[in-house]
Amino acid sequence: MKRALALGGTAALLTLAAATAVEAQENQYYIAGSIGGSFLEDSDNSGSLRDGLDVTGTGSALDGTTFTGGSGLGWTTEYDEDLTYSLAGGLRKGPYRFEAELAYTQSDADSYRRVRVGGNDLTSVDAAIFDEGQTTPVGTTVGELNADGDLSTTYLFANAYRDFDIENLPVTPYIGAGIGVGFVEVDYNLGGESLVDDDDTLFAYQVMAGASYDVNEQVALFGEAGYRGTTDVEIDTDLVPGSIDIENRGAIAEIGLRYSF
Repeated sequence: MKRALALGGTAALLTLAAATAVEAQENQYYIAGSIGGSFLEDSDNSGSLRDGLDVTGTGSALDGTTFTGGSGLGWTTEYDEDLTYSLAGGLRKGPYRFEAELAYTQSDADSYRRVRVGGNDLTSVDAAIFDEGQTTPVGTTVGELNADGDLSTTYLFANAYRDFDIENLPVTPYIGAGIGVGFVEVDYNLGGESLVDDDDTLFAYQVMAGASYDVNEQVALFGEAGYRGTTDVEIDTDLVPGSIDIENRGAIAEIGLRYSF
């Protein structure tokens, strides 16, 4: 967490330094807000068991197997498309803009595919594998268990943009990039039981491209596409005691309004 906060602070200082290094021009401050779609990529989660797991009651060839601590653990999480929101305040100097942004994204988990322990795909294995006291099959496979939950991230970014004023073009294209901190919360459930319920603070990044349309001297509408994420989320698991790395990155598409003063 200290490393992520330090990186976020460094990003803010670098952004401020870049702004003051730009050739002196009239400053123009602005605030902006946006809403859009978030398209989080499937996450290939991988990790390991913290404690041993004795397999009983599944009615499969795995009965009598003991997976020791350190055995591989993993699955693939698929997410639904969801919304993202952001608020920002910034400074324009000529064709450059420098801003601080607060953004939020929550993505619902649609399914957990190929749940694996010790290299074994448990999709067709009875769910009794998750209950070491179970001596008979429960009649539902791991692949049939109801999967739900979500992954949410609150971002703090320091962004820098370059606007391109093109003669006779009614809109102004731009590109940008940002670095900062992501506060990630993961709440996964499988078969009504907690699979993961943990959080982490991580280095975050994004790249953007879009175009603005000036409604008048103060108000501009903009549309933007980008790619945003954090470093892998390293957290503990509950249903099977262990730890897992979760990927957290994907595309965004937003529309918004910018007010200059």
